[in-house]
Amino acid sequence: MDEDAYRVARDSINPMPCAFEKALLAGCAACGQAERHLLAERETVNCLDSLAQHDCSELRLALREHFAFVLKLVHPDQPAPHGKELKAQCGGLLGLAYALDGSDTVVDVQALVSAALQQAGSLDELPYARIARFVAEFNIRKRD
Repeated sequence: MDEDAYRVARDSINPMPCAFEKALLAGCAACGQAERHLLAERETVNCLDSLAQHDCSELRLALREHFAFVLKLVHPDQPAPHGKELKAQCGGLLGLAYALDGSDTVVDVQALVSAALQQAGSLDELPYARIARFVAEFNIRKRD
């Protein structure tokens, strides 16, 4: 399939892509605002709430910026390889869940992000030092 045609089709069925799509597709998190779509034998995740999508996007960027050294990213504002992005998303969300309430799972990303913003007041005040360990230690499952 032509990748340009795929992107156009994806944008038409997925106008608000989930910021944590890789984490949701990998199974290390879930979200009540996520809607999955199949397109050309690929799966994509759409966010149903524009405010939640904005907050999650901001958190995803903050995680990449704060953990660029852990992920060995030279330019954290540029697209990262799949494995490093997955490590940032899964490790970051799991670390945030643990830092907030000691949980070892992410049942609802949107609820987690809302709770984090409510407790910390802003993304700048999140406990990044406690989250860093989870990002560093997160390993992608090996296929059997």
